[in-house]
Amino acid sequence: MNLKALADTLGMSKTTVSRALNGYPEVSAATRERVLAAAAASGYRANPVARHLAVGRSNVLGILYPLLPADLGDPMFLDVVGGISAALEAAGMNFIIAPVSPSNELPSYQQMVLGRRVDGLIVSRTLVDDPRIAFLSEAGFPFVAHGRTNASEHHAWFDYDNAAGIRLALDALLAHGHRRIALLGSPQTLNFARQRRDSFIDHLASAGLAVDPRYLIESAIDRRSGYQAMQQLLACGERPTAVIVDSHLSGVGAVRALLDAGIDIGHDMSLVVWGRMADALAGLDVATIDQPDPRAAGAKMGAMLLALLEGVPAASLQVLWQPVLVPGATIGQNRG
Repeated sequence: MNLKALADTLGMSKTTVSRALNGYPEVSAATRERVLAAAAASGYRANPVARHLAVGRSNVLGILYPLLPADLGDPMFLDVVGGISAALEAAGMNFIIAPVSPSNELPSYQQMVLGRRVDGLIVSRTLVDDPRIAFLSEAGFPFVAHGRTNASEHHAWFDYDNAAGIRLALDALLAHGHRRIALLGSPQTLNFARQRRDSFIDHLASAGLAVDPRYLIESAIDRRSGYQAMQQLLACGERPTAVIVDSHLSGVGAVRALLDAGIDIGHDMSLVVWGRMADALAGLDVATIDQPDPRAAGAKMGAMLLALLEGVPAASLQVLWQPVLVPGATIGQNRG
């Protein structure tokens, strides 16, 4: 049955039936219920092309992603994307990932939005001051940020509590007598890295400890830079007795650097890595700050994006989940 036949059956105009099916507010609740019941009874399904033309929607949601070489082999990234995709597919929506180069990221957002190629976006790897979010907010375009920004009070976001995760790691290390603790961090333009670094400094200060500037490294984002950053720490005249790595990708490189240097991890130096490192280093039980159930996190972001499309205010769609510390053999008593 097509739209005209459904309208004729109900004795209504095609316009009224179409508006009822698509949830327009000017259609009364009684009329909408009557139309929906008749559509269900007749097995009517809207033509997606016609619906797109009628309501100006593509039924496509997406993510523009400046992919790093390690991303497609990162199980956490794939789990999050899988969760988003599953949630949107269940709602009859399509989900696309559009790889872009970092230098062309903002122009790609502008082309995607101004061309109405998608109905909404997930914004990943949020920055402290993020021009993508500023553009989308100014355009009034639906989006959910995977991470917070300086403008978080105004937009929808999903995040894990970065400050709390660092506190968990520090408390475990302090309880084992460590006082010379380093943070091997990601670039500080990234909001999660800034929050983790600030929490690291603040929590050590609350324990009466000053941070040695040599123990704050802010350049690790992948395996290679993680390896190099750990080598830099090992070259210090007085090495740290414990290290927190704020990314599981750079954590793999950091662990490899320790092993190559003959360091007995958990004995000579303790280590905590943010994010699980399953299968990355077989046989090594690394203590981690875990972000539980990344697939469920992706599904949550997908549901939030759908809620935005239904008119839920962005400021009411702000979700913070708590990380957990997963103990491992890489935390040991301070012997330094």
